[in-house]
Amino acid sequence: MTDATANTADELIIDKGRPSLLGFTVPLTAAMGGLFGFLTGNTVDQGLIGFVLGLIYGGAAGFILMSFVANRTAGRWALIILTAALGFYLGKWGGAAGGAIVGAVVSWWAYWIGRGDYRDGVPTYATPGQTLWHVTYLFICGFVFFFLIAPILTIIPLSFNSENFFTFTPEMLGLSPEGYSLKHYEDFFTNSNWQSAMWNSLKIAPMATLLAVGFGTLAAIGLSQPHVPFRRAIMAVLISPMIVPLIISAAGMYFFYSRVNLQGTYLGVVLAHAALGIPFVIITVTATLVGFDRSLTRAAANLGADPVTTFLRIQMPLILPGVISGGLFAFITSFDEVVVVLFVGSAQQKTLPWQMFIGLREQISPTILAVATILVTLSIALLATIEILRRRSERMRGLSPQ
Repeated sequence: MTDATANTADELIIDKGRPSLLGFTVPLTAAMGGLFGFLTGNTVDQGLIGFVLGLIYGGAAGFILMSFVANRTAGRWALIILTAALGFYLGKWGGAAGGAIVGAVVSWWAYWIGRGDYRDGVPTYATPGQTLWHVTYLFICGFVFFFLIAPILTIIPLSFNSENFFTFTPEMLGLSPEGYSLKHYEDFFTNSNWQSAMWNSLKIAPMATLLAVGFGTLAAIGLSQPHVPFRRAIMAVLISPMIVPLIISAAGMYFFYSRVNLQGTYLGVVLAHAALGIPFVIITVTATLVGFDRSLTRAAANLGADPVTTFLRIQMPLILPGVISGGLFAFITSFDEVVVVLFVGSAQQKTLPWQMFIGLREQISPTILAVATILVTLSIALLATIEILRRRSERMRGLSPQ
């Protein structure tokens, strides 16, 4: 490397440096502490006092951590333990858990701001405005994710409430064992109405999934052929149940099924749910077929294999991850659907979401929270399976490293 090249390289390495402690780090850390103080103070109708105390706490934490505690791990754990101890003094175990969370966030924020880590991912030549937009964008994404996930995080602990309330009791907030119970889950597994609805869902969803997978896979394979006329128009019609508002689809199915004597029957509900699941299968299988090597099917045909053998032994193993993913989406759609079954079903086809809807409309039953937690757990398991299959499909098609 020549001297000129070395000088140029040295010029490109710009030390980001650390921001001003009193002019930047402490005010922003104080603001974060004030936010937590305001939220905590509102729980006891003392939002303003909590905000002021939070400002003091955040500012002091930022100043001490950045001035005297160079070890990030030690500083974070010290603030977590200190804030948890303060929370325990004010609110027992519930306060300790909340204090630990506040300490973890504020300490992370102090080091993230104070050491200039917020500039990571931003080019060294970025202007302050560009850096601000980058950080703002990350926080917007984080807040959107939080507000999407917050209802789930609220429902799960409420399902263990020992009282018949939809709110957190003082015992729950204090993490007292007397505040928690499994009685709502016991009611779900012993109540005949809930059990009947669950078995109806388990009878309808698998059959609807089988039909959706069969028809959707065949449709995706057919529409992937370049010689099929009006492919785009047919595709638009087949995936229209995903686009058309569900209430319109349900009303249309109701009037159609009434004329063909399918309204209020098991077969009618299964066909309706299959129609809702077919678009998911078509989309996932079509995405899998994008990277499919069609020379494999031509080679099989040249070797004497008939179309059915070619599909089962050549094409199906390669597109199987997409088929299973579409089937899981179709199953979730059928298992969680309530609008269509209200229109085309009868009391004999009352599904689990239908029973939950009744529990909210006609009687406030906390068992709904337990059922919702079970459904959330099931959905997370299925989505995790879908992600595993997606990665496997990418590896099989050579789109990601082994």
